[in-house]
Amino acid sequence: MDVQNDKFLSTVNIPVSIALTDVERQINLQVNGLIYEDNSPTDNDNDQFMAKVWKRAPIRVSARDSLFHFHVPLKIWAKAGMKILGFVQYQDTEFELDLKFHTRFSIDPDWSVNTQTTPQGYEWVTRPTLKVAGIEIPVTGIVGRLIDKNLGKISKALDEQVRKEVDLKTPVLKAWNTLRVPYLLSEKYRTWLLVVPKRILIAPFRLENNAIRSRIGIEGYTLTQTGDKPEVKPAVTIPELIVSKEIPDDFRIGLLSEATYAEAARVISSEFVGQTYEFRDGRYKITFTGIDLYGQNNQLIIKAGLKGSINGDIYLRGQPFYDPETRTISLRDLKYDLDTRNLLFRTANWLLQGSFARTLEKQLTIPVGNQIDEARKSLQSRLTNNQVTKGVIVNGTIEHVKPDQVYLTSESLLAVVYATGKVGLKVEGLQ
Repeated sequence: MDVQNDKFLSTVNIPVSIALTDVERQINLQVNGLIYEDNSPTDNDNDQFMAKVWKRAPIRVSARDSLFHFHVPLKIWAKAGMKILGFVQYQDTEFELDLKFHTRFSIDPDWSVNTQTTPQGYEWVTRPTLKVAGIEIPVTGIVGRLIDKNLGKISKALDEQVRKEVDLKTPVLKAWNTLRVPYLLSEKYRTWLLVVPKRILIAPFRLENNAIRSRIGIEGYTLTQTGDKPEVKPAVTIPELIVSKEIPDDFRIGLLSEATYAEAARVISSEFVGQTYEFRDGRYKITFTGIDLYGQNNQLIIKAGLKGSINGDIYLRGQPFYDPETRTISLRDLKYDLDTRNLLFRTANWLLQGSFARTLEKQLTIPVGNQIDEARKSLQSRLTNNQVTKGVIVNGTIEHVKPDQVYLTSESLLAVVYATGKVGLKVEGLQ
């Protein structure tokens, strides 16, 4: 786009609610089997202790006081060195316990999942024992102290595994590129909807009613374009995630209905080329032989080919605007170009003195209302029970369409209207 500034930067606000049951299911899919091991008896200040920890049953998740609370059933194999008659002898044991943790959850700017897990104690399911000389000796106290000493390492291992296994970048990049694919709004008008996303905002997570809640804001440019399908190359990266406390409640999309100068000239030519106009009671006649359009600064230049009482090209310039009543790109203050005015003053003053420019001003219109209707209708259909991916459904309503103005680029006129409304995203199970 030639027109890109903050005025056209739109934010789609997406309230997100994810049930804790879905979080629980996803964590259990990601955390399985062996989750921690210590194979050295001489590390940790020569603690003479080795261990392997497996997940024994599904992890249970609850939420309270802005924290996730995890109940983690574990099976543990431990091997401890004990001094017997002055010699270190290693004995191993297996037992089961349930660890308790609480975790703060966040997403880093690089889209990595970040958890900060703190141990909250444990409950014995089966207690450890060691056999010495054929006699079982309870060592719950000894093992308990060693577990207490290693809980921090287990918590760190859980955090590292979540960070390693939970991949957000891949699905977000896929969604980012899906959003950028041109969408055909109208085959009749050869009109495409383009979304040019720029950045993603997210509000801090909060826990309410057994669900994780947040708001996501996608900022970018939205426009419609006529002609052939635009070529958009897939992105290979996504922007960093920005955490923001303030994200607007409503979305506001700038729909830019584009009419290239060639397309607009074709529409206008169909109305004017071949038409004959008379002046001074038929003393002078001119017939349009061609129409061409281009932009210069903020004015539309009209090149009109004439034959008859005048032969050649004349140039007019005017200010384009979107007329919400006629739903057209129209012109105001249409005047002859200075060079044309000087030429007509010398050779065809009758054309200057007449109301020819005012007549053209009223008739030179480029209809875009149907494009806007098609864009609104198609946009609304995409916001109505739209499953963008498995388990993710978008619902929204366009409430108002408000015109802005017309802007000129090097190749086209852009009629800007703003669609405002509300949109919600429902996650039915994390995939």
